[in-house]
Amino acid sequence: MISIELIEHIFKAASISRWNDYPRMTNLVELDKQAHKFIIAYFIAKMEENVDMRVIIEGGIFEFLSRVMVTDIRPDVYHQIVRQKKDKINAWVLNHIGSMVENIDDGEFLKRFENYFNSDAFSKERLILKAASYFATRWEFNIVYQTSTFLSDIDEIKAKVEEELEDYYELIGARKIALNQKIAKIIDLSGRLRFQKRWAQTPRIPETAVLGHMLVVAILGYFYSLKIKACDKRLENNFYCALFHDLPESLTRDIISPVKYGIEGLDEIINEYEIKLINDKILPFIPEKFKTEFSYILGMREDRNKMGHFIKNEFENRTFKNANIELCSGSLNAFNFDEFGAIDGKALKYCDKLAAFIEAGLSISYGVKSKELESGFMDMFNFFKQNKTIDGVNFFELCEALRNELKI
Repeated sequence: MISIELIEHIFKAASISRWNDYPRMTNLVELDKQAHKFIIAYFIAKMEENVDMRVIIEGGIFEFLSRVMVTDIRPDVYHQIVRQKKDKINAWVLNHIGSMVENIDDGEFLKRFENYFNSDAFSKERLILKAASYFATRWEFNIVYQTSTFLSDIDEIKAKVEEELEDYYELIGARKIALNQKIAKIIDLSGRLRFQKRWAQTPRIPETAVLGHMLVVAILGYFYSLKIKACDKRLENNFYCALFHDLPESLTRDIISPVKYGIEGLDEIINEYEIKLINDKILPFIPEKFKTEFSYILGMREDRNKMGHFIKNEFENRTFKNANIELCSGSLNAFNFDEFGAIDGKALKYCDKLAAFIEAGLSISYGVKSKELESGFMDMFNFFKQNKTIDGVNFFELCEALRNELKI
């Protein structure tokens, strides 16, 4: 599904600081910026016509993997180099990343990677991704600016940041964000998830925020979708269901599992409150054009036993045809057609657990560990040992390989 080398490459982004030549009130890392970029790209793309969402996902992943390779170069310097040495930089990046991804999707993933970097196709999708990257950077800069007003060049940087906004005015979503309309509130809400740390009650290296974790789960969900040969809409829905699976935590904060499930009935109360907050604080700011679809991606559905009541479970297997949600207890392969809009919720739960397993394992391998991390790591390892595969994809094999690589 994914190589250990590629997993380690993805998690490098959690240790890469951004704006590290400016004073910051909080550490800003590349993984969170990329996650915010993917979220913003989703909303901008959904407001446009004739956008290939698979290209938005894959192009974003290609750019992310590439950016981790060259992230030590300051953005202004990097863009100047790209203008003069684009082909050589692309060749260097592909040469280093090629071995990590050459076996994914029978080599087709690498071919698409090379095509994306070596052609000028997908101009609209590229513009959307560039605009999303800009807005994520602009959001960060607003933090940096607060602590940098005493620096002589900060207003010059601010002017350049604001000036770039004009490059994206042709995109409806970009204009709406710039004018601080409804969708801007969701962009801001999702950005705040970078301040909420995963495993908040124990020291860990690298620290990851809820925002970055969401992207990791989404990328794992993407590679899972490739493995099962998911159709385009199923792949798209799996990716975005994973990307937004913790969005309500921007309103409730991350509640650790031992607390949520250790007190009888607490998880039900939290779930009910999440539904209320989603209906009050999230869905009213989503454009009508795709509000129903976004609600479906969040795992919201009407309780057929209680009219007017809703259930939220993003980790259910389900389909969405003609705005009608149907649950599926088994495999979704019979619904592997775009018209069904399937979501492999159970597999995405595996991806969520796998991401947590990796987070704990990496820290333990670096020597920063606690009883909570060690027990969590082993609990998840044993879970996958007892539930090795889902839809033919062997998660336990990956866990074993990772454990051996980390020597835990």
